[in-house]
Amino acid sequence: MTRAMIARARRTAPSLVVFAVLIGAWWATVTMTGSLIFPTPGEVLTGAWGLMQDGTLFEHIGASLFRVAAGYGLALLVAVPLGLWMGWVHGAFLTLNPLVQILRPISPIAWIPIAILWFGVGNASPIFLIFISSVFPMVLQTANGVHGIEKRYLRAAENFGVSRRKLFSQVVIPAAMPQIVVGMRVGLGVAWLVVVAAEMIALRSGLGYLIIDSRNAGNRYDLVIAGMVVIGLIGLVLDGLMRLLESHPSVRWRYAS
Repeated sequence: MTRAMIARARRTAPSLVVFAVLIGAWWATVTMTGSLIFPTPGEVLTGAWGLMQDGTLFEHIGASLFRVAAGYGLALLVAVPLGLWMGWVHGAFLTLNPLVQILRPISPIAWIPIAILWFGVGNASPIFLIFISSVFPMVLQTANGVHGIEKRYLRAAENFGVSRRKLFSQVVIPAAMPQIVVGMRVGLGVAWLVVVAAEMIALRSGLGYLIIDSRNAGNRYDLVIAGMVVIGLIGLVLDGLMRLLESHPSVRWRYAS
């Protein structure tokens, strides 16, 4: 075993111990109380395995990931250019920031009746909800990233006679990239939360629908918990991918030693 593997094992060991303790406590509590409704971890695994065998689980996962990819992708295409513009052009910030600050605190759940009214019951509604919930964190983080650029970078570029277009593309965007990625990470987390809530209300597919349908179809709480676990695991994977992006050298160049 290499040193890197040993170091990685030491980092992950505390988390694994905590998970093992929690699962053990869950199993013991259900067993001692003799609950006829709340499942044990073994029953959850059995229910999840049944969904995997008939392909139902993968269909719901695919539906949720498709909606997140569509809504989050649209938000990314809008938020980053808009945030860069607001951060670079003072007049744009003064004009648009009040509107962003008014819309940003509105809960995505509050948009559900409007989304159904505008787009009906289908994929368009959750895609809109994901867009509206994830676009604002990315806009603000991108604008803050531009505002937070150290003046020495800009002065150094000006001293070398760099044009405004090249200054924006080769200095401003790379320098703001760490904050842009932070906004992307926050926006993705919000998007994953919102799609589950939207699927519980307005759709007949996805992990959110799986949870609410399992509860209504004979109190199948083993499938309810299985859906919750899958949501958490996918969220962990998505966050891990964003953390890898945060550590990329092209993102962290302004913090290089």
